[in-house]
Amino acid sequence: MEENQNIWKRKYLKIFTLFSIIGLFIGAIGGYVYYLEVGCSSGGCAISSNPYASVAWGAAVGYLLGDMLNAKPKEKNKTESLN
Repeated sequence: MEENQNIWKRKYLKIFTLFSIIGLFIGAIGGYVYYLEVGCSSGGCAISSNPYASVAWGAAVGYLLGDMLNAKPKEKNKTESLN
């Protein structure tokens, strides 16, 4: 049972790194600030007229930018390992 928990813990630590979590929170805050400052008073804008959509899009962009900063090891080419 404990081994199964360790496998899940390692899998989630690979997905949610420190940079991606920080980017997620900064993006969510940025999305809310975008809603407050830019916004859309007519309601015709799909993202900027709804605070939940602005926060979700900001969090997604922040997560992706934070994940780009994470250094991942490059995989060796299979042909190189055979030689």
